[in-house]
Amino acid sequence: MPKPRPSAGPATPATVALASAGIPYTPRPYTHEPGAASYGLEAAAALGVEPDRVFKTLLADVDGSLVVGIVPVSCLLDLKSLAAAAGGRRAAMADPALAERRTGYVVGGISPIGQRTALPTWLDESALLWPTVLVSGGRRGFDLELAPADLVAVTGARLADIAR
Repeated sequence: MPKPRPSAGPATPATVALASAGIPYTPRPYTHEPGAASYGLEAAAALGVEPDRVFKTLLADVDGSLVVGIVPVSCLLDLKSLAAAAGGRRAAMADPALAERRTGYVVGGISPIGQRTALPTWLDESALLWPTVLVSGGRRGFDLELAPADLVAVTGARLADIAR
């Protein structure tokens, strides 16, 4: 995988964090259509990548604390499994406005990397099936491709079966 190339895509907190950590990644920009029904499936189609390899970043409230769940765009976040993985009893999707404030990103462009507030993070274990995965680069229409182990390293994520 090539070394970070800041000029190949927009500079975002995610690309800055990856460059600072010395983690290689490939910027994967695409043309975002404002009317897209699913940001993640749009990215997979535009980039010609299997939807199981493109991961979305979701925020949930587990027993009053915000956590991050990263799952393939072809799946749903299993809130019960996320709560159990986080050592909680109950989980619900976070309010989108709160998610934007805490991460510093807009919905549809929330990256698990370089968030304004570091939150406990869980990555669906299916990510390990791929040599590289794609996640939002911090803007709609901009993904980052990197090795799952590097995604775990830069986010401090724990692996769990959190997709359904």
